Amino acid sequence: MAKRSSRKRNSRRPPQVQVQKEPVDLAQEYRYVIDDLKRIGIIAVILIGLLAALSFFL
Repeated sequence: MAKRSSRKRNSRRPPQVQVQKEPVDLAQEYRYVIDDLKRIGIIAVILIGLLAALSFFL
């Protein structure tokens, strides 16, 4: 069996630096998300309508 090392690990944390962030406009930052959700909704409605239409014929 290997001998266990009796050395202690260095558990020092680096000093924390205070960084001031500029305010973020979330509406502008995530504008593409709303467009994607609208596109997904439109595709979902079309596919459900297609499934309903196919259920009458098949």
